[in-house]
Amino acid sequence: MSKSFIEQVHYIRIPVKDLERSAKWYRDVLGLQLLNHSEERAILKVNEGPFLLILVPTEDETFAHFTIDHEQEFSIGFTSPELSKFHQHLMDNQVKVEDIQEDHGHTFFHFYDPNGNKLQVHW
Repeated sequence: MSKSFIEQVHYIRIPVKDLERSAKWYRDVLGLQLLNHSEERAILKVNEGPFLLILVPTEDETFAHFTIDHEQEFSIGFTSPELSKFHQHLMDNQVKVEDIQEDHGHTFFHFYDPNGNKLQVHW
């Protein structure tokens, strides 16, 4: 096959324990636009692009990340041209963040949403 039938990634679903709290956190702390909120899900938009994050409530002990050799690895990576300012903003909002790292010209850090989902942002 020379070309995929898939055009783009439209959305990613993230499991959350407290939908109301999580929707507010993603809106207020990460600055995402809350498009829709119901008992079944909250839909958030990342800036003007087509990409959506959908928060799905669950009581299960599950996350939007995985482990390798018992170490948490992120599944969702964001970009930010103001990495240091964003890092400080998260710390100012009492978000669990890891130190900014650099790996062969790639600068990034990991942070956690209120549900313990490990996320990454890089530039």
